[in-house]
Amino acid sequence: MGLKLKTVILECSHIHQLSSFYSDFLGWPIVFKEENFIRLQSPESDMGIAVQYAEDYVAPVWPSESEKQQMMVHLDFGVKDKKELAEWVDRAIKSGAKLAEMQYGDGEWITMIDPAGHPFCIVVWD
Repeated sequence: MGLKLKTVILECSHIHQLSSFYSDFLGWPIVFKEENFIRLQSPESDMGIAVQYAEDYVAPVWPSESEKQQMMVHLDFGVKDKKELAEWVDRAIKSGAKLAEMQYGDGEWITMIDPAGHPFCIVVWD
């Protein structure tokens, strides 16, 4: 058995809000819950996203700026074409995300900001 990435953990100060966002946006159920940690899992695989409470959480600035909180990681979600990209962007917004003010990628990907301030992208992947 090889090494597998199972879970990406995002820190925030409101774990119920952020876990609800990703559960609604992705359609992934919550499979584990403690006071300061909640894990969601894809129904199609064993990949998960978890949110962990951090009392002193500071949201990153996007795009990065000197002397400001830096992004440590971001998630990329792949779609098959621009029509699907638009549908998933709309779904993300309805779930509680917002469009990042700065966009790159010439329409092949859209940068979003989740309710805790983490940037993530929805990307057209062949």
